[in-house]
Amino acid sequence: MELLVALTIGVMTAAGVYLLLRLRTFPVVLGLSMLSYAVNVFIFASGRLVVGAPPVLGAGATMTDPLPQALVLTAIVISFGMTALVVILALGSYLNAGTDMIDIEKPGEQPETGH
Repeated sequence: MELLVALTIGVMTAAGVYLLLRLRTFPVVLGLSMLSYAVNVFIFASGRLVVGAPPVLGAGATMTDPLPQALVLTAIVISFGMTALVVILALGSYLNAGTDMIDIEKPGEQPETGH
């Protein structure tokens, strides 16, 4: 079970980083969301994944810590709001520039040569 969770976190992190390095806004938003999900699974898994244990402290010898669950729930709400904001900013940028490329030059401008 631990290997499966670790592999899932690793694959989601790798996919998120790959999508963040794209030059379009939609894959960047997806990559940011994927990294957010990977961090949420990591925090959730840090609360000891115990099957069939009660979710309260002091109910038995094996218990599930409720703090990581509360942190993940809060992170999900915050990441949803952040994703909505980034999508609105990307939509405004697309409507202003006419393309969703991240690294664009304005028409008629010469690229800087650095010297």
